[in-house]
Amino acid sequence: MDMDLLAQWVDKVSGFVWNNLLLYLLVATGVLFTIRTGFIQIRKFVPGMKRLFGSINLNGEKAGHDGMSSFQALTTAIAAQVGTGNITGCATALASGGPGAIFWMWLSAFFGMSTIYGEAVLAQKYKTVGADGSVTGGPIYYIKARFPGAFGKFLAGFFSLAIIFALGFTGNMVQSNSIGDAFHNAFGVDPRIVGVVVAIIAAFIFLGGVKRIASFTEKVVPMMALFYIIGCVIILCINHAALLESLKLIFVCAFKPEAFAGGVLGVTVKEAMRYGVARGLFSNEAGMGSTPHAHALAKVDRPQDQGVIAMMGVFIDTFIILTLTALVILTSGALSTGESGSTLAQHAFSQAFGSFGSIFIAICMLFFAFSTIIGWYFFGEVNVKALFGQKATRIYALIVVLFVMLGAGLKVSLVWNLSDLFNGLMVFPNLIALIALSGVVAKAAREDK
Repeated sequence: MDMDLLAQWVDKVSGFVWNNLLLYLLVATGVLFTIRTGFIQIRKFVPGMKRLFGSINLNGEKAGHDGMSSFQALTTAIAAQVGTGNITGCATALASGGPGAIFWMWLSAFFGMSTIYGEAVLAQKYKTVGADGSVTGGPIYYIKARFPGAFGKFLAGFFSLAIIFALGFTGNMVQSNSIGDAFHNAFGVDPRIVGVVVAIIAAFIFLGGVKRIASFTEKVVPMMALFYIIGCVIILCINHAALLESLKLIFVCAFKPEAFAGGVLGVTVKEAMRYGVARGLFSNEAGMGSTPHAHALAKVDRPQDQGVIAMMGVFIDTFIILTLTALVILTSGALSTGESGSTLAQHAFSQAFGSFGSIFIAICMLFFAFSTIIGWYFFGEVNVKALFGQKATRIYALIVVLFVMLGAGLKVSLVWNLSDLFNGLMVFPNLIALIALSGVVAKAAREDK
């Protein structure tokens, strides 16, 4: 079969899964958890922020064998959440859905905060401790706990295989491809060389196990977020005259897309909603079943404690990082150029930073995409270990390193489309278990006064 034809077919299937099924299921799950937890994202927002800043520790806090501190678990989760989607995904949502897409992105993230609270609570509640004291957890464990027997084994196995392919293999090819593209555009470096360097550094971190991954994320994630936030704030100060109008456009165009006179033509409320919700959920990963693998390892007194801190990951990803990207693009006027994706983002940053704009994006892409590679590798590793045993993790690490190296030099739409499709498929078994266990989460939320 022709590769281009196969890529188009996979894209159509992926589009149907995301736009006609998952978009509604993920939002509905978020609404369900919001109601059943008594609006936990509002009740526990301030305590969550206090817990976040109170737990910051860049000196490698010890948390037992193969465990993590609460802060390390959050930064590992954020490492996966804050990726190229925060730049290219946001730009795509704006280009396809107009400024109003950001409003729907916010709304989906608000409900997603309660979903990810549930995921973290369940990951903590059903995590396992091995004979050697090693801790492990994630959706496969709470899926099996809720559905003992053949059905549970099938759901858990399906989820594990989907996440290994979605994140560990095809997803990490996409991330390295983004790094290669960004460095080629900014510095003229051969993407294949970038791929080799990224793969070598990744291999060093992979082979160091959970401790090295946790040590990496707790240091790099705060720095990369701060670097990007400072850059965006500088641009917004330069473009301050257009800031209030841009914020107004987000709210007005959510319900009246035609109010935007720029380059986004023919956008309906449904399209603004679809692109905003889909890109937002794809970025913050609430309900997808990825971040619970990190939250399961946190050393906390109660599952609710990690649930509250998990919500902060969605808040940082969507309400801070994605929103800043959106405001930079809107205040720069770049949306009227008709560009999309990373090209639109680079154009927006270059408006204020000149030639440094593409360099700034390249540096941010390196941080964002590489940290995502580390997080996604770890999530896949947990499932490889559960399916095939500890010895298989070395083979898995080698395959991921090869995919990272090859991905940087390729521009294959099929890889991107397969990643989207597997990302969608892994959500279904996770959502089935989440909904079935919503009573457990509701009980934990009631106890969390």
